[in-house]
Amino acid sequence: MAISDKMRMFAEKSSWIRKMFEEGAKMKAAHGTENVCDFSLGNPDAPPPPEYNRVIQEIVQDTSPGVHSYMPNGGYPWVREALAARMSVEQKMTIGQGDTLMTCGAAGGLNVVMKTLLNPGDEVIILAPYFVEYGFYIDNHGGVSKTVKTDAEFNLDLSAIEAALSDKTKAIIINSPNNPCGQIYSEQSLAALGELLEAVSAKLGTTIYLISDEPYRKIVFDDHEVPSIFTAYTNSIVVSSYSKDLSLPGERIGYMAVHPHIEEKPQLLDGLTLANRILGFVNAPALMQRVVAELQDVTVDTTIYSRRKEIICTVLREAGFTFTEPKGAFYVFPRTPLADDVKFVALLQEQKILAVPGVGFGSPGHMRIAFCVPDEVITRSADGFKKAVAKARSL
Repeated sequence: MAISDKMRMFAEKSSWIRKMFEEGAKMKAAHGTENVCDFSLGNPDAPPPPEYNRVIQEIVQDTSPGVHSYMPNGGYPWVREALAARMSVEQKMTIGQGDTLMTCGAAGGLNVVMKTLLNPGDEVIILAPYFVEYGFYIDNHGGVSKTVKTDAEFNLDLSAIEAALSDKTKAIIINSPNNPCGQIYSEQSLAALGELLEAVSAKLGTTIYLISDEPYRKIVFDDHEVPSIFTAYTNSIVVSSYSKDLSLPGERIGYMAVHPHIEEKPQLLDGLTLANRILGFVNAPALMQRVVAELQDVTVDTTIYSRRKEIICTVLREAGFTFTEPKGAFYVFPRTPLADDVKFVALLQEQKILAVPGVGFGSPGHMRIAFCVPDEVITRSADGFKKAVAKARSL
């Protein structure tokens, strides 16, 4: 075999989004892009803010000696200083430059955290519905994923989390606003989660880390707010990126911050910095670090996604779907009219509509629709959704 058994199994298991992408390419080639409604990829299409274009053009003109030299593995100190100032406001406490590291996107950051924290066999709790790659990141570093379901509206189920905690639990990953459902966990539920983790950690004589994956923090709707993780729990780590709030996913620029009073902070930060290097990331892209340092308080025009959220929710309601309206991100996660979400997604394909079955996110019976697409794609899909629902109900 050319590849390992594990990678072959992973390729089969992880391919729902990729399968839909490939299916979409075939459909667009056969029917024309303008006739296919592709909601499969969470690829932000709002343009980067005008400030980005100005700043990057200024920075690429810099020919100062050493501008392309090596840097500290955690990133440029002055970039981290700018990040820490902004995060101090978000997290409602003073965060120092030394509490932060620049990373190769949130994916790189999460792998750095897993490399630093996990011993072989350590368990990491992930909450369904979850971002599809969490399990692979955990496995990369010898950990074991343990899935816990959220409630019917995708809120934290503290009883289920408590039942899953054990002396093997090293961390829990939360993602809010959530991919794939757009839920934002409330301040009250996060405080309760923090109390639970403190109590269980004390009882077991261990440390359970709370890792918050926050790339959609700035994309929120209807005046909702994303609460501070650091005020909820001391042993917490935030990992995020500029992929969504600046529309720069291809630039792979992200960051992490540890709670300023996290246990054994010097050792933890040393481990994170070393992991950043030995995993091959070495440091986050230098050019993009210099750019984002100037854009800490800048965001894409989120009204674009807010408008599209209203359009897709109207389309889905009129077609007869039930769903929890997203509070942030750019996804909606409706229940499928058939219990078999894969079968229903196939019915949508007959209508030239592409969505991703919920089974790929640990929540069968649902599907993910990414509404980061032009308005006309959403409106054009209305009849197809209705026809697919009608056919499903006739089966």
